[in-house]
Amino acid sequence: MNIKNLKNKSLKLRRETFLTFIKKGEAHLGGSFSMIEILVFLHEKVLKKKDKFILSKSHASFPFSILLRSKGLNTKITTHLELDSKNGIYCTTGSLGHGLPIAAGMAFAKKIKKEKGDIYVMISDGECQEGTTWETLLISAKHKLNNLIVLIDYNKIQALSKIKDALPLESLNKKFKSFNWNTVNVKNGHNFNDIRNGFKKLSKTKPNAIIFNTIKGKGIKKFENDPVWHARKLEGKEILTGKESLGLK
Repeated sequence: MNIKNLKNKSLKLRRETFLTFIKKGEAHLGGSFSMIEILVFLHEKVLKKKDKFILSKSHASFPFSILLRSKGLNTKITTHLELDSKNGIYCTTGSLGHGLPIAAGMAFAKKIKKEKGDIYVMISDGECQEGTTWETLLISAKHKLNNLIVLIDYNKIQALSKIKDALPLESLNKKFKSFNWNTVNVKNGHNFNDIRNGFKKLSKTKPNAIIFNTIKGKGIKKFENDPVWHARKLEGKEILTGKESLGLK
């Protein structure tokens, strides 16, 4: 594994995402930047031809769309993703709690048809407050959907506040395990060695969840762990701060 190459790709994606935020006049910066390394590793080292990936936390769609474009697809850059399977978007997402149930249905269909390929879906920690998430965990465990891998971007901040102040999700690892899922806890979701080791611990008999502990707004120190950057337009000095942090001129 070439860590330097993965770091360079992550920095490039952060830079391009930041510039796109400025161009589009909108920014879901916090949640977009917290998942960058996971997204890069997944697409560079994990996904195979018959696998599919769904981004359920679609408010962070900019870096995903930009990444797909870098691979030659004609993916639209939009805040909420709309079904476009020819360009790597296998599910319309945006309303939180919808991507995981759809991914489970796709995984179940593959099992019934005895088709190869896994379904990966990234959800936010805020989505773990949705009832559809827990219903899907029960269904997936019952049908032993070992071809379903849920990636949780656990940055501990939701739209307006920190998770602990809004609706706490302590022991998220134990919660998933109690639903009979194989659960992996990745201490640093920005460290490629930790990310790789997390993917190595997947079960072949149970549905899998990888909890990535991340930092919202990672990459711009002054923006990190601040709920305001869930959704905020970049203006004035903030643009200069971001460019300086990312090494942009």
